[in-house]
Amino acid sequence: MSFIENSKQYSGSELDNTFFRPMLTGESAQELGIRILYNQPVPTSVQLVGENRNILQKFTQAGWNGSNAAAKLIKTIDLHRVKAEVGYSAADYFSTVFEKITASASVNMDDLTGTDLEKAETEIFRRTVAENIRATMWIGDQEKGETYNAFTGFLPLIEKQAAGSSSGMYVKKLTSADIDSAEKTVTLFDDLWQHAIPQLQDMKGDGQLAYFVSSDIYYLYEKYLDQKGGDAAYVDAVSGRRQLMYHGIPVIDIRVGKYLSSSSPLPKTFCMLTDRRNLVLAVNTSDFPGTEVRMWYNPDMMQNRQRAVFMAGCDVLDNHIVAYACLK
Repeated sequence: MSFIENSKQYSGSELDNTFFRPMLTGESAQELGIRILYNQPVPTSVQLVGENRNILQKFTQAGWNGSNAAAKLIKTIDLHRVKAEVGYSAADYFSTVFEKITASASVNMDDLTGTDLEKAETEIFRRTVAENIRATMWIGDQEKGETYNAFTGFLPLIEKQAAGSSSGMYVKKLTSADIDSAEKTVTLFDDLWQHAIPQLQDMKGDGQLAYFVSSDIYYLYEKYLDQKGGDAAYVDAVSGRRQLMYHGIPVIDIRVGKYLSSSSPLPKTFCMLTDRRNLVLAVNTSDFPGTEVRMWYNPDMMQNRQRAVFMAGCDVLDNHIVAYACLK
């Protein structure tokens, strides 16, 4: 056997439980480093409730002297119908799936069942879809993007807001001299922290702040840490670091350099300080007809094909709690 002919289709609860939920909840969602709204009602909305200040008063007499109701802002995440399609030659597809099966110690190679094949095929496609969602949520651009244009991602949204005169976010235009040494990454982190509004700084106690950076900034900061003396720095330089931190705030490499072409208007070097909950990705697989994942064999083309149809979109909830620096 050198090809796989069995067709598979997921829809309804099976689509949710078998395909999308494993990659959009739990540890898989945490790895994305941002806030995920999965299968929330459409239109998907987030309610932002402001703080009631100066409500503590002297107890002098009976009656009501409460302040006005807390200001509420409803932010609606625009969802777009998208699809993901992948085609493999039959021989390549069989080899890829077979390798996935043999890598599992629990599989009996003398009795390969349809379930084992289905799990392997599903996992291969799920990883491909998950990575494309991740890439699009950062660099996707519906207006200008030649690729990754299914919906508009965080970087284009922030770039558009940064170009406005009344965005409310702190924006720093970097020069090559600002990042020509490892030590200057600390200067960059400090600059974003110092110019962040108090509301953003106060969120540090929630443990959700993060520096989202390009790979070159991440590498420079790692080199800066390598230069520190002591046994810990030596061990880290040899064994690597699972997570970089600066003053207790994670430094996250969003790993999108390989997706940015030389002609892309997006900056190749950037650093952003914000709260993880401020960056929202919404995915829906239940509120409109036609949502499905299908895998089938096309005998005319001798090709195995995979398709996923669903809705997705993302947004930055509050531009004020963003401090952003980039090199054009």
